[in-house]
Amino acid sequence: MPTDWSAIRAEFPALANWTYLNTATFGQLPRAAVRAIEQHFAHRDELACSDFLSWFDDADRLRERVAQLINCKADDIAFINNAGAALSLLIGSLDWKPGDRIVTLQDEFPNNIYHPALLERLGVEFVETPWERFYDSISPRTRLVAISTVNYTNGFAPPIEEMARFLRERNVLFFVDGTQSAGALRFDVDKVRPDLLAVHGYKWLLCPNGIGFMYVSPALRERLAPAVIGWRSHHAWRNVDNLHHGAPVFAASAEKYESGMLASSLLCAMDASIGLMLDIGVDDIERRVRELAHLLRVRLRGLGARLPADESPHFDSPIIAARFEGRDASDLARRLKERRVLVSARHGNLRVSAHFYNSEVDLDRLESELRELL
Repeated sequence: MPTDWSAIRAEFPALANWTYLNTATFGQLPRAAVRAIEQHFAHRDELACSDFLSWFDDADRLRERVAQLINCKADDIAFINNAGAALSLLIGSLDWKPGDRIVTLQDEFPNNIYHPALLERLGVEFVETPWERFYDSISPRTRLVAISTVNYTNGFAPPIEEMARFLRERNVLFFVDGTQSAGALRFDVDKVRPDLLAVHGYKWLLCPNGIGFMYVSPALRERLAPAVIGWRSHHAWRNVDNLHHGAPVFAASAEKYESGMLASSLLCAMDASIGLMLDIGVDDIERRVRELAHLLRVRLRGLGARLPADESPHFDSPIIAARFEGRDASDLARRLKERRVLVSARHGNLRVSAHFYNSEVDLDRLESELRELL
């Protein structure tokens, strides 16, 4: 039975008042996510938080859903508050020596630049390379590569599986930030086999900001110690009547990186959003997102836009970057916002990003308003 996209769109109340083509900045919350938060707080009031241990049972069920989403095991998943926390955990755990190298791609998201750049004071070489020279930039001293599945400024989507295979053969750790694709494009952990995948859920996963997850490979978990230690660090933390006193014995699962209480209300919202996506179907969502991206490119080309996708490979992603000769992207985005059409400007690009809740009516409206402004 064909997916009723118009019925799904009705789950997102903000879309009634805005032409929203800006999921690369924030995803819209479905009604179900808001209801889940409200129900969580109502439940707290009803039982006065006496059943707080059951909230962790709810979190474990969500781990199963996340694992289903990216094709891994629930034990591989830990919840985090943002993707930067995951990369900081990894970088902070390694014993860096002068001459070691970290590699990322040019124009990466600041998460993948700031912390590696700070290590230069320790003699660690930090390389920001154009894609064309990526493989040549990997030397015997390279210890870590940190990249995004989709570039936030221009939509560049590198061949992650190919890169992962190349790095694995050279024993280089591979950190992947999936924030700009998870929820829109399928990510298969079993095929990519990254060492660590981090996703902040507030974009394409349609979660509140401040909640995300990380996949930590079993091999990495054996050597990656938790950076934050708390009452849940000991493997038998559920025995709250007699909590362990002394040095903690860590669990083998990724849960050991969570340390203490979780943002339970935000996890409820994440559970609702991911549940909605799994009900629709990950493959159906990707087909829908790619179809809308294709239609956006057609419309933007018709308006005279210059698109990176027309000049280089690997730009088949939900993020569309457009440049109009002689026009300032930030000014265009501001003037579109005045007309209740939301897009973004990033590094000189007008950035347009449609999710499965968008429709061709949204694309038509963008085209019409842009035509007037241009």
